[in-house]
Amino acid sequence: MLFSKILVAYDGSKASNKALDRAIELAKVSPGAVLDVIHAFDFPRVFIGEGLAPLPPSLNNDYYNLAVQTTDEAKERIQAAGVTANVDLIQGAAAEVLLDYAKENGSDIIIIGSRGLGGIREFVLGSVSHNVVQHAQVPVLIVK
Repeated sequence: MLFSKILVAYDGSKASNKALDRAIELAKVSPGAVLDVIHAFDFPRVFIGEGLAPLPPSLNNDYYNLAVQTTDEAKERIQAAGVTANVDLIQGAAAEVLLDYAKENGSDIIIIGSRGLGGIREFVLGSVSHNVVQHAQVPVLIVK
């Protein structure tokens, strides 16, 4: 068996869709492997000076609903591929959530897209994927 515990990050971006495809392929060639799909989300924060500005609850609700929709998309893609997987929605900073999950669940490999939905702050490699590569205790497959 190549890997027994495969962890993939999914945020609905083009790169994370490709990462999910690779994870599914890897799970199919590793009979008995457990596929864990994580969508990490965080509520938006707005800083004014050194203070944190309150946001309307409806905005947080919209972010949560989008996160649920994203995990539902992952579940549909996995089911269509004929693979069994655990799909979890976890609140927190994406890199930290992935690294903690991998450590706590004994993941053999982390599969992540090279760039997610992070936006302008990404240059060559996405900030989340870069952070995961730098701090992971297991192999990381970055999918472009």
